[in-house]
Amino acid sequence: MSLLGWIIFFCLIGGVLSVFAAATFLLLSENLRKRLLPHMVSYAIGALLGAAFLNVLPHALNHSAVTDLHDVTLTVLIGILAFFLLEKMVLWRHCHAHDCEVHGEEDREHAHGAARGTMIMIGDGMHNLVDGVLIGAAFLTDFHVGVVTSIAVAAHEIPQELGDFSILLHSGYSRMKALMINIASSLTTVIGGVAAYYGLQEAQQLVPYILAVAAASFIYIAVADLIPSLHQRTEARVTAQQMTLIAAGVVTIFLAHSTLH
Repeated sequence: MSLLGWIIFFCLIGGVLSVFAAATFLLLSENLRKRLLPHMVSYAIGALLGAAFLNVLPHALNHSAVTDLHDVTLTVLIGILAFFLLEKMVLWRHCHAHDCEVHGEEDREHAHGAARGTMIMIGDGMHNLVDGVLIGAAFLTDFHVGVVTSIAVAAHEIPQELGDFSILLHSGYSRMKALMINIASSLTTVIGGVAAYYGLQEAQQLVPYILAVAAASFIYIAVADLIPSLHQRTEARVTAQQMTLIAAGVVTIFLAHSTLH
């Protein structure tokens, strides 16, 4: 398969397949979903941090186009602050439950469902477009970097899509319409991947900085969006489970990196 074919394939895994996985997850009982979701979030944290620090960032720093390492680390810092501002503007929101701080009041009101669906579609479309660009840039750097980046994207996409499904269903959308909205927004991942393939081949000097943005994205999602939700439970047993699953996510990335290298 050509490199472009691999990019499209893994963009689909990170986008469309995660939507179907989340939709399947919704078929489970509400009680079982509530029990499993924190475990999924814990695993996603490990996968995101592992991908950022063990794979994406080292390759960005070691890229041949980099002349000053401080430029890369500055890009990571700017990226984290930019994601914070985007989230403040409600253009990019990674909720993992329908009763989160941002969306909880709206869900209880059951109002403006169509507007909320449009907002989710636009916000997720932008998010997935960026994910596609990051995946494409990673594959242009090295095949195994692309695979590991795709794994990290898929790991956080499933709980995110589950949250989006919950919001849409509580807003009055049918399961089929909610599925169609999420599939449509997820297809922008492929658009981003293809755009990166054609746009970055002649602009290799930009690749390490896009990888730095990818690392910033993974770090921000893990630290700002996912980790706070785990602090709701402070029992020693629960903390041990969380740490075990976070470690499992890191180990997954480490093994993928070692196997594919």
